[in-house]
Amino acid sequence: MAAPDPNYPKLTVAEHVKVAGLVARMAKRCMASETVDRSDLERKVDRILEGARKRQEKSK
Repeated sequence: MAAPDPNYPKLTVAEHVKVAGLVARMAKRCMASETVDRSDLERKVDRILEGARKRQEKSK
């Protein structure tokens, strides 16, 4: 097993579920067409990760 990325924040269960759902939607879009824009979903994932980073920093 690979070592965990130190820049990757610890996610709650709800955040894991949200990210998994968004990744599934990205995969579904890619299956439909490789030229489809998924930047909106990528931004949502980035916002979730940023919120987790902020929460982790606050708890230190």
